[in-house]
Amino acid sequence: MKRSGLLILLMLLTSCGAYVNYDFEKNTDFSEYKTYNYFTDMNTGFSQLDNKRIMAAIDNKLKSLGFEKSENPSFNIDIQSAEVTNTSNSNVGVGIGGTGRNVGGGVSIGIPVGASRTTREISFEFVDDSKSGVFWQAITKISYIGNTPEKREANFAKLIEKVFSKYPPQK
Repeated sequence: MKRSGLLILLMLLTSCGAYVNYDFEKNTDFSEYKTYNYFTDMNTGFSQLDNKRIMAAIDNKLKSLGFEKSENPSFNIDIQSAEVTNTSNSNVGVGIGGTGRNVGGGVSIGIPVGASRTTREISFEFVDDSKSGVFWQAITKISYIGNTPEKREANFAKLIEKVFSKYPPQK
């Protein structure tokens, strides 16, 4: 019993813990989009190897949704990412106060419990240049991609599953 509990805890800790924020043009007819490609001048912020991994994960997911990669696409995909450092907040407070004849003072110092944490924010945009431009966007933050090619590939696949789980959006 202890092993199964430990296994469940380990799975929860190592699963893709990314959250995703979505936005889309509400007047878009998503059923008219069947072909896609990537912008050739994307600045993804990833290495060439990770670019191949994330694009392969997107290709697999979009293929399963019925899309076809094309040289003459109905929309292009833009991927951008940047590292974001979240710092721990610490502060110093000084106070003075009293009641009646008693006066007191105090100093409070906040000590950061954790170190700064670096995450990567990734933006996925679907762009139709023949219409209004961006018609769908997903932004996610992840804190861990992996330290081996296999883990990186698996984590990108999990991330893309989560990112595209609500595409097309339900109006």
